Amino acid sequence: MIVNDVSKLSDFKKIISNKKFNRIFLITGKNSYFKSKADKFFNFPKNKLIKFYFKKSFLPEFDELKIMINELRNFDPDLILAVGGGAVIDYAKILSIVEDIEINDLKKRLMNYEKISKKKLFPLIAVPTTAGAGAEVTSNAVIYVNKIKYSVEDKLLIPNYFFLFSNLILKNPKKLKSAAGFDAIAQAVESMISIKSNKSSVLFAKKSLILSSKNYLPFLDNPNNQNSKNMLIASNLAGKAINISKTTAPHAVSYPFSTLFGISHGHAVSLTFEKFLLFNYQKINYSSSSFDLKKRYQIIFNSFKVKNINELCNKIKFIKKQANLEDSFDKLNINLDKYLNKILDQINILRLKNNPVPLKQEDIKFILKNKF
Repeated sequence: MIVNDVSKLSDFKKIISNKKFNRIFLITGKNSYFKSKADKFFNFPKNKLIKFYFKKSFLPEFDELKIMINELRNFDPDLILAVGGGAVIDYAKILSIVEDIEINDLKKRLMNYEKISKKKLFPLIAVPTTAGAGAEVTSNAVIYVNKIKYSVEDKLLIPNYFFLFSNLILKNPKKLKSAAGFDAIAQAVESMISIKSNKSSVLFAKKSLILSSKNYLPFLDNPNNQNSKNMLIASNLAGKAINISKTTAPHAVSYPFSTLFGISHGHAVSLTFEKFLLFNYQKINYSSSSFDLKKRYQIIFNSFKVKNINELCNKIKFIKKQANLEDSFDKLNINLDKYLNKILDQINILRLKNNPVPLKQEDIKFILKNKF
């Protein structure tokens, strides 16, 4: 399946040139913005006032969000432009709707999963510089408060516009492409078996997997315009899928590994990915899904061109090895016995509820501590 439908720079420039948008608040990462050559690619009109904010934190953290809110309010833009990975886009999505409220009130709302706005305050354009998160089409954003991950869920968060430019991801380091690309694969697979999935999400996930399964490894080792385009679209489709279904156990368990050990998101998801797929399949008779879980697994088998669950797990292990995604806790210098309780305390319960087979804490301990 070859896809050529990627965004046109002329369409982006048409929006930016709109007379309504004279003051643009641009959120990005300093490394990603210049290494991707975005600074030369966009070439903004000279009559536009651009305020740059370069993200500093590894994860989207509340302490940095506070600084960004002050910068945003002082600048008072007509438009927010996010150029970056999932963290950059998540920041921008929250900033586009956050009301003029006290910071402590905002913090309280975030931690209690309450609405933070009744309307979108700033139009938002999202331009991803990684092929993975699909954040440009989702109605949620992640924010960490005191190293605990919280999710903001609101349709208002969906960017007004998104653009996919393959040349912005073409020269990304392999380590970044590996983690981001695996996240796209994981999101599509998890969406397929999430209890909230439906016909639309399955269709998005299936299309995403067809693209990512063929293009992921070539994109890592021999990136070109075509496989870059296909991975961007695979990521976008996976984002559309999880926007309906949400993710499941591998994502829920991944977040502590990012906060405690600094492991990038997609890599953290890969640590337990095939383990949970095997667990769910082995416990298929205990599924709480309204659909036939076995049929969903068959779609996944077909996407990866394997015949059964064992071949699927082996295929995923092979993909991870080729992508240099280490999953040995020992080799990653993670003392599981020492940190097990901290990991369990930080697991995202909301995502666990989407898992097709109900999970107990003992199940997660077993999956983390045992080799399959």
